Amino acid sequence: MTFQTCPLSISPAHPRRAETRSLPAMREFDLLVIGSGPAGQKAAIQAAKLRKRVAVIEKESVLGGTCVNTGTLPSKTLKDTIFYLHGFKLRSFRSISCSLKKSLTLRDLMARKDLVVKHELDVIANQLDRNSIEVIYGVASFVDAHTLQVTNANGDVDLLKADFVVIGTGSRPRRPGNIPFNDRTVCDSDSILSTEAIPKSMIVMGGGVVGCEYASMFAAFGIKITLLDRRTDLLRFVDQEIVQALVYHMRTNGVTVRLGEELEDVAIDERGRVVTGLKSGKSVVTDMLLFAMGRMANTDSLNLAAAGLSVDKQGQIQVNEFYQTEIPHIYAAGDVIGFPALAATSMEQGRLATCHAFKVIQSQIPKVWPYGIYTIPEISTVGKTEEELTAAAIPYEVGRAFYKEIARGQIIGDLEGLMKLIFHRDTLQLLGVHIIGDGATELVHIGQAVLTYGGSVDFFVQNVFNYPTLAECYRTAALDGINRLGRN
Repeated sequence: MTFQTCPLSISPAHPRRAETRSLPAMREFDLLVIGSGPAGQKAAIQAAKLRKRVAVIEKESVLGGTCVNTGTLPSKTLKDTIFYLHGFKLRSFRSISCSLKKSLTLRDLMARKDLVVKHELDVIANQLDRNSIEVIYGVASFVDAHTLQVTNANGDVDLLKADFVVIGTGSRPRRPGNIPFNDRTVCDSDSILSTEAIPKSMIVMGGGVVGCEYASMFAAFGIKITLLDRRTDLLRFVDQEIVQALVYHMRTNGVTVRLGEELEDVAIDERGRVVTGLKSGKSVVTDMLLFAMGRMANTDSLNLAAAGLSVDKQGQIQVNEFYQTEIPHIYAAGDVIGFPALAATSMEQGRLATCHAFKVIQSQIPKVWPYGIYTIPEISTVGKTEEELTAAAIPYEVGRAFYKEIARGQIIGDLEGLMKLIFHRDTLQLLGVHIIGDGATELVHIGQAVLTYGGSVDFFVQNVFNYPTLAECYRTAALDGINRLGRN
């Protein structure tokens, strides 16, 4: 008996089966959150507290987003490590400073950063698990306004559907095509944290928050820094007296500040050094370049058009006061919607977005929030600046307290710190608090509370502060300002 084989190609049914057999089953949720950064975490946890079925989609292999892995937490850990181990030289303990600098390397500082990041990742994973939030790893893209397709690293696909979606995909450093990034000697603010190179000199291109933070911390580490920016002012949203104090500290620490300079080109010479050409005709040769000029929202892989959404030229999504996008059941929060792009405000935006989606009555995000800038020395500010009040023709007075006048300032060795209170000349209502020095990002919250309830500087005069503490600066600054008015 003979058998005749039948090739698969003659069966017309097989190709059609191959096209449909891999379609996954649809899974349904009350809320889908894209991104596990600060906005996504709080959006998901708020929904879980309302007993909703929630899933968080994360494209990276770890949770936490930029905030935990490459942004806020790592850079602030690096800053504090450098400050405490190398900051002794700023406080006249020169012999200790020298002995530490001989034994420490950049890799040692990064190791400390890695430990802190690992701990925070464990905390986030535990929070999500404790609240029964499912975590799905993969790249999300919209199929339609209610459906997401998630493709994991193995190519497997999940189809997920939800009544509501929160987009919290964050942002990434801008990387222009004319910059030869190699993530070793030409880095952005993400890749600088994983470089093994130990440069003797570095250009920091960009005088915003990120650029100023890295310029000051690497200068404290002993690296020769040149800080460049096309603008003529650093940190324009910060009170300029405080900014000038920061510039003074950076220059004292060896930073060369060049403002009003535009980048022409970047090249690597035959010795592997970075040659930065400027439109003014100058060029600067350094071991490393850190490009820190702007960020782009992570929206390009989401297929937003399928959901009826659009973005601006930075990839950012426009939202209303409730964080709703053009499609009312789709929300967005955090860096992906732009200013202020702070971890603290992103957390509250994500939580409020979920509250609005599930009709939980909540107030809007507070109008008064602090900024923390983790330079060396650190800066924190809340409320109005002198420049803003002058432009608005609001009569104000200023009171100052210098750390060197406070016993605690002498104890900790910070003799350059400054607290500045701005208040209305007639009503004495507090209008702004601006601090540079040790503990600035902690101290500012006292002023934030008084600003929030509309209090006056009399609060600081009529209350008792622990002694010796830096918080006494509030009383000293308030008295200084009132004395300027000629009032007893």
